[in-house]
Amino acid sequence: MGDTVSIVFDGPAGVGKSTIAKALARKLGYTYVDTGA
Repeated sequence: MGDTVSIVFDGPAGVGKSTIAKALARKLGYTYVDTGA
C-alpha cells in the first residue's frame, strides 16, 4: 500500500486558506479536497 499525504489548513474565514491550498496542491501535483466544514 502506498503512503498517503494529508495537508490541513486551519484558521479564521477570509485569510486565504483555500487559495493557498489550491495553489500548493497544483504546484505539488496533489489533489485538492474541500471538506466543506
